Amino acid sequence: MNSLKKYDLIVIGFGKAGKTLADKVASDGYSVAVIEKDNTMYGGTCINVGCLPTKSLVHRAKISESSWRINHHRTWEDNKQIFRDAIIEKDRMTTFLRGKNYQKLDTYPNVEIIDASASFENANEIKLVFNNGQEEIVEGKVIVINTGSQSRILTLPGFESNEHVHDSRSILNIHELPKRLAIIGAGYIGLEFASYFREFGSKVVVLQHDDRFLPREDSEDSAAVLQRLEKLGIQFIFNAKTNSLENITSKDDSELNLRLNYSVADDPYSIDVTNVLVAVGRSPLTDGLNLEAVGIETGRAGEVIVDDGLRTSVDNIFAVGDVKGGPQFTFISLDDFSIVYPQVKAMLENNTDRVINENHNRNNRPIYPNTTFIDPPYSRIGLSEEEAKAKYDNVKVKKMPAAAVPKAQVVQETDGFLKVIIDEETDLVLGAVLFCHESHEMINIFNLAINEGITATRLGQLIYNHPVMSEALNELLP
Repeated sequence: MNSLKKYDLIVIGFGKAGKTLADKVASDGYSVAVIEKDNTMYGGTCINVGCLPTKSLVHRAKISESSWRINHHRTWEDNKQIFRDAIIEKDRMTTFLRGKNYQKLDTYPNVEIIDASASFENANEIKLVFNNGQEEIVEGKVIVINTGSQSRILTLPGFESNEHVHDSRSILNIHELPKRLAIIGAGYIGLEFASYFREFGSKVVVLQHDDRFLPREDSEDSAAVLQRLEKLGIQFIFNAKTNSLENITSKDDSELNLRLNYSVADDPYSIDVTNVLVAVGRSPLTDGLNLEAVGIETGRAGEVIVDDGLRTSVDNIFAVGDVKGGPQFTFISLDDFSIVYPQVKAMLENNTDRVINENHNRNNRPIYPNTTFIDPPYSRIGLSEEEAKAKYDNVKVKKMPAAAVPKAQVVQETDGFLKVIIDEETDLVLGAVLFCHESHEMINIFNLAINEGITATRLGQLIYNHPVMSEALNELLP
């Protein structure tokens, strides 16, 4: 063992909340250690294997789809080259951002970035295991668990150790466009992959274990999304129980294929594909942390249990980001930082009066939007129509087709709709659903309106520039 090093703050994992906290605490003059076991994950899931690389591919796929509309003679070889170029650009971007994230913390003389696996020895001591097998113990006054989440796997015959079976991380590293892709899981992650792989030119089939499609959305909204994705050429199979996978070869023995065996209502079926993506959700990543040695409590899904201020069952240890369970979004992780930082600062200043902000804590966040980056993007904030009508007596719903917006006609993106849910008594916006071009930008108007109490009438009275999607509010909210 090496000599004991002591830090004011130890952050386990280089994700959004943790790296932001490390930056802020270091700027306050305290010593910080950031422990990351994977040097390809500086900056966390979002910039390396999540939000940004997938959105880079979504963007390039959309360009590809728009090109295809003009050039109907594009070949499969053209598709494969376009995909390779998109992967190269994605890799360039993530490498650049990963380096920037590392450099930002590395410039601090009081920050040490440690490439090692971490596990708890006790409430203040962390054991480090380096790639060369060496071990070291470090000590922290405050410790923050920021290890994120991992894809759930399927332990079925033929899936394990099959290089053509992917999760949402590994599929970002393939350089050969799947000719026929099966996606297991029709959740938000699976749909994003389905949308952009189809626009690159893959044949895509999605298998869902039950008959529900986007069950958190209004039934008419989810039906519209399904109709659009089927229009793109994506096939959906519902009530499909995945059973096994086997390797086969094509009739002329020139191509390796996978036969995916499944059943519907106990009737057996199979499809032949070249690749499989398992997108059945993500679970908190706590493997190897030795939480039980410290008495840190975890929930049924393996999530670290925290209080409203994100503190664990051990006084000086917090958990932030996906590892604590709940919504798995980068912006939630950033909000976790803002909840934890004042408490950590108080502890480092030896202020025993640790007060959780009643107006801003885990169970009292501002209402926030979310977008599923299919084509067109599906964005929502607040209550759905069905939720609002169950909660309020007088609900007014304003809806219009995307095709009625001039900008949608200009860019030939006319699929989808815009819908706003309003409390008729107060004229306040209760929620909005935007399934249209640029919805991911436009939804933030409703974010501001809901959180700041701006009425629907006022939104409809504002003067918007032209031609943009937002000017639809003049017609939608008169």
